[in-house]
Amino acid sequence: MNDPTPDWVFSDAERTAMTVAVEEARAAADSGDVPVGAVVLGPDGAILARAHNRREADGDPTAHAEILALRSASRELGSWRLEGCTLVVTLEPCAMCASAAVLARLACVIWGTADPKAGFAGSLGNLLDDRRLNHRVAVRGGLMAKQAGSLLERFFAKLRDRG
Repeated sequence: MNDPTPDWVFSDAERTAMTVAVEEARAAADSGDVPVGAVVLGPDGAILARAHNRREADGDPTAHAEILALRSASRELGSWRLEGCTLVVTLEPCAMCASAAVLARLACVIWGTADPKAGFAGSLGNLLDDRRLNHRVAVRGGLMAKQAGSLLERFFAKLRDRG
């Protein structure tokens, strides 16, 4: 998945979810974490969970926005199986988060901006559509890519300026 999905393909619920994910990404940046936000939509399109990166805040290398949102959605539904659910995230998921999406049995992952250095939902590979795995997850990228990408650019520019 190298080309972004045309904007008209995304639903209103998906656009709303990405707006919320961008808000979550801003909250991560405000607390000193890499600005990534995630939202899980239920099968009906309603928001089940939302989260942002908390690696620095929690001192936990697994506290990615996607993992935290999946945990919260699982608690909400009372099951680790998130069948029919969609993960909406501002940055293309890494290998850990893409694997978690497969293990959670998600229907779809939608990401905002590509991650050419660590993305495993189309950039470096695509764990979501690996035929060797027992479940495959649909993937679409490019929703609100400019907004999500600019948050990351500003965050890392500030870090370089302090450096």
